[in-house]
Amino acid sequence: MRAAIKVFARNGFYDTRVSEVAKAAGVADGTIYLYFKSKDELLLSLFEDRVETLLTHMKSELPKQPSAPGKLRRIIEMQLGVLEGERDLAEVFTVILRQSTKLLKEYAAPKFTAYIDLIAAVVTEGQASGDFRTDISPVLVARATWGALDGIALTWALGRAERGALVRAAAQLADIVLRGLA
Repeated sequence: MRAAIKVFARNGFYDTRVSEVAKAAGVADGTIYLYFKSKDELLLSLFEDRVETLLTHMKSELPKQPSAPGKLRRIIEMQLGVLEGERDLAEVFTVILRQSTKLLKEYAAPKFTAYIDLIAAVVTEGQASGDFRTDISPVLVARATWGALDGIALTWALGRAERGALVRAAAQLADIVLRGLA
């Protein structure tokens, strides 16, 4: 999967051949097909693996935070922190995955929904505790937060931002979102 990230980022999804991924991984072409039926399935597996890892990490980290604002700040930090130092991965997720709308609609939707639901649950918790205003839809906040995170990651992946830029962006975005919810 690491080889696929590098090759997809370098060539783009549609211009990448499975044989190029195999070569980058140092394996025979047929070996890739032992694990993935197609290039589409390989891309989907990359997405599922990283989102599942992020969700698992969030589920273990969030209970450590004493309040909904702390949890929401931690979600933003983790989302961007996962990409720090992995520009190719950021490019695959923010640019290349979008090129396959079929994959997004048919397969990525459940993982994306779980991610949105997790953020919305934190917002709902904050509303119940009085930390967040109650006149805003938790799902809207979750989608807006994801959209902002996605935009930051896209700009970072395609630009020349220096190391640590995502950490700084996470802190600033968390401040904006939390002030808006206060």
